Amino acid sequence: MPEAAGKTTKIQPMQTYIDQTADFVRQQLANAEAGHDWWHILRVWNNVKSLLEHEQADRLTCELAALLHDIADSKFHDGDETLGPRIAGAFLQSIEVDPAVIHHVQNIITYLSYKASLGSVPIRSKELEIVQDADRLDAIGAIGIARAFHYGGFKNRTLYDPNIQPVTHQNKESYKNSTAPTINHFYEKLLLLKDQMNTRAAKQIAEERHAFMQQYLAQFYKEWDGH
Repeated sequence: MPEAAGKTTKIQPMQTYIDQTADFVRQQLANAEAGHDWWHILRVWNNVKSLLEHEQADRLTCELAALLHDIADSKFHDGDETLGPRIAGAFLQSIEVDPAVIHHVQNIITYLSYKASLGSVPIRSKELEIVQDADRLDAIGAIGIARAFHYGGFKNRTLYDPNIQPVTHQNKESYKNSTAPTINHFYEKLLLLKDQMNTRAAKQIAEERHAFMQQYLAQFYKEWDGH
């Protein structure tokens, strides 16, 4: 029987899609800012795989979203929050991932970030919860501290100014427009993440990393005052 006219979609093994995506992201982020580069992606991807040992969710969706979640972070692209999902969608279409999976991955990328949580989040899924936890775990603890100060340096922000108090951001715009010292970022985001983890496994990991940040801040203030 002759083949039907038009393109025939060949369904690949799940790991093939994941490997192709990892290769794509590694190349795309080769020169990215170090807090949002391939190594960040790899850590988040590994976090996702660890969380999936304890949580039931679609592995393909979780791993693809982890790999693509910072493919075009809006803060490096003039605040364009649609670019990342569009690039991710176009790539996944090019390797013929199922359209339903692509749509889910794009939604995760759109609503994953902390700033997105300050606005309306119209979707909820176990996959979003897992990838969000994996990303937030990389924002706290020793690596979270390193990433915070690296980004602060990238933006030429003050380390600390006792005269500038942390604020509680009530919406996305307030958070996005902040130019506060890096130490303020601990109080405006990083120290809040422990209690915002979705999964039990992430909550347990976050406890230790949160405590380390508190210890670091105590030492920072001690040294700031010359002790």
